[in-house]
Amino acid sequence: MSEKITPPENENGNGATRFCVGDLAVYPAHGVGRIDSVESRVINGKKQDFYILKVIESGMTIMIPTANVSQVGLRDVIDKKDVPKIFEVMTNNVDGGNESQTWNRRYREYMDKIKTGSLHDVAEVYRDLSLLKHTKDLSFGERKLYDTAQALLVKEISTAREVTEETVQSEITALFPPPDNPDN
Repeated sequence: MSEKITPPENENGNGATRFCVGDLAVYPAHGVGRIDSVESRVINGKKQDFYILKVIESGMTIMIPTANVSQVGLRDVIDKKDVPKIFEVMTNNVDGGNESQTWNRRYREYMDKIKTGSLHDVAEVYRDLSLLKHTKDLSFGERKLYDTAQALLVKEISTAREVTEETVQSEITALFPPPDNPDN
């Protein structure tokens, strides 16, 4: 039912990036994956081309229609030169405007940001939850979002910089040292 195909050159008709087998790409909310193959399949009587992406972190396999790359947010891993901008987002302390919101409203807002697939947005979520965690206990959902944001950041930055995940993990953890007085 599926046949291997050769992907078209660099871009499709709408300007979206074309990926080749072996390319690394980022799928929103799931992180960095590798394009294992590009296949044609017949769905509802219509032949469609798909990227078969295997997410590195979880091993999950995702089929992405090549015609919908822009709509689903599949993108290249950030460039190494853009990594300092992500660290800048995390170190820019904004006032804790979200702190007064209920945890479920914050959760929805943060989940929406993670779903965008933008590493900039993921860095904002990680920053906000890191700062919030120093002032109050995070809800179960917020802790899961914190862990997700952290994993997405670490994997993509380590991939972009070609360094170990442990190196990146220690760098971003150092950005948010615990407060001096734990009795706050």
